Amino acid sequence: METGTRPGADDGTTRGSDTGRSDTTGPIGDPTGPAGDGERTRENGGTPPSVTTPPAVTTPSPVTTPPPLGASPPAAPPLDAPASPAPWLRLPRQVLALRRLLLSLCTVPPALLVAGLAGWLAGPVWGLFALLPLAVLGCGWVLLARNWRSWGYRERADDLLLARGVLWRRETIVPYGRMQLVEVTSGPVERRFGLASVQLHTAAAASDACVPGLLPAEAERLRDRLTALGEARSAGL
Repeated sequence: METGTRPGADDGTTRGSDTGRSDTTGPIGDPTGPAGDGERTRENGGTPPSVTTPPAVTTPSPVTTPPPLGASPPAAPPLDAPASPAPWLRLPRQVLALRRLLLSLCTVPPALLVAGLAGWLAGPVWGLFALLPLAVLGCGWVLLARNWRSWGYRERADDLLLARGVLWRRETIVPYGRMQLVEVTSGPVERRFGLASVQLHTAAAASDACVPGLLPAEAERLRDRLTALGEARSAGL
């Protein structure tokens, strides 16, 4: 009796051996991909590559020097320390322009009149007397500027301080509690230059004072402030 092999036996053995092998056609067995690199690295006994992160940048903290031993802390100002004095307030420049205009009106026409009459009646030489009014104009022009710069007033806590004068310096203190009337006046010439004056009336006529040549807004502010302070000081007496 002949023994033989069935046609499918060899095929079965061959297929069984073939199934024990891994398929290298897929993406995992691709030797060119990242998975293939990892497989080759493990086969060679190495470790897979790792991603390294850069070190963090640290900012150095400022070095503070401790105070020396035995040093006392800075002293705080006392509670009863006097406040800083109020600044001096000056007159506007329109006051100087107004005064120089009035000086010119008082000296230039007389100079022209003297020069014309003297030159016509007595001769040209006598016309030089017209230089006298012009000399007064020149001196007054400079003195008015110095007098304008010397004027000032300061609003203090309890009184109003006025200062003026060049050769003879004069300062007047008007207490707020002694004020009875504060008025604002402005003549036609002052209104032309946009100025006003503040007149202070007290119980004694000798202590009256005047702040001339203020701008209308400043004159009204000073009047209202002095009136309010005068009422407050009078009520406290």
